[in-house]
Amino acid sequence: MDLVNHTWTQSFLLAGFTTTGALRPLAFLGTLCIYLLTLAGNLCIIVLVQADSRLCTPMYFFISVLSFLELWYVSTTVPTLLHTLLHGRSPISPAVCLVQLYVFHSLGMTECYLLGVMALDRYLAICRPLHYQALMSRQVQLWLAGATWVAGFSAALVPASLTATLPFCLKEVAHYFCDLAPLMRLACVDTRWHKGVHGAVIGVATGCNFVLILGLYGGILRAVLKLPSAASRAKAFSTCSSHITVVVLFYASAFTVYVGSPGSRPEGTDKRIALVYALLTPFLNPIIYTLRNKEVKEAMKRVRVRIWTMLKEA
Repeated sequence: MDLVNHTWTQSFLLAGFTTTGALRPLAFLGTLCIYLLTLAGNLCIIVLVQADSRLCTPMYFFISVLSFLELWYVSTTVPTLLHTLLHGRSPISPAVCLVQLYVFHSLGMTECYLLGVMALDRYLAICRPLHYQALMSRQVQLWLAGATWVAGFSAALVPASLTATLPFCLKEVAHYFCDLAPLMRLACVDTRWHKGVHGAVIGVATGCNFVLILGLYGGILRAVLKLPSAASRAKAFSTCSSHITVVVLFYASAFTVYVGSPGSRPEGTDKRIALVYALLTPFLNPIIYTLRNKEVKEAMKRVRVRIWTMLKEA
């Protein structure tokens, strides 16, 4: 990496992944296909929830909010990933780099809070069925969804603003997008205090949400085990299985990168793990929420029939 003085203000260089020869276009096309499928899948869920009245429930409202978030989340990093796969090391201005850092972490924190809200929704639906409609009214849904975005974008201000104040002596970012740890390695000063603050903010936010989710699902498990029939227990568990899968995928990879010790991992591990929560999870979410969900499949059939009927009448 290139050493420069404290007043360096030129572009950073995103290192990306090392691909050569025939692998480069294949990696580019594969990533582009996953990106386009991710956009199509999440847009499909949003349209289904809006178009089909039977999906106008709190659970599907929050799923559509998650899909909307994933559209922006994946679009924050994939363009720079595609650029580095096609052209190798790619320049990025400090301003754009820091905006990418802030937006990516804001959306990531928002998703953490939203997954907690979705667990709360399932808890109320299963453990408080008689009061569920009153507790989860449309106004409450909108308030909870808005609160997750405000909380996420507020929490990300701390690590992003601290990173923006650092003086940088190196310019090659060992990643395919601007993230906290790779940027701090470029600083001219000791960043142990910054790492501690970043770990505390991200760790407390994600950790508290994770503990909340575990507690809510503990309550759900106790309530489900008290149900009289195996069929009712299976139905209750099926409404939670998709959400649990998404939580495990997102938190396992995010904890590994942001709460674990970066020094204990080989160089390049973080950007490979980042592919899981920044690309793979948004791609899998629509699949997870549709393949195992009869209501979504039936809604897709109804909307398809409606569109076909409109086309024939046109």
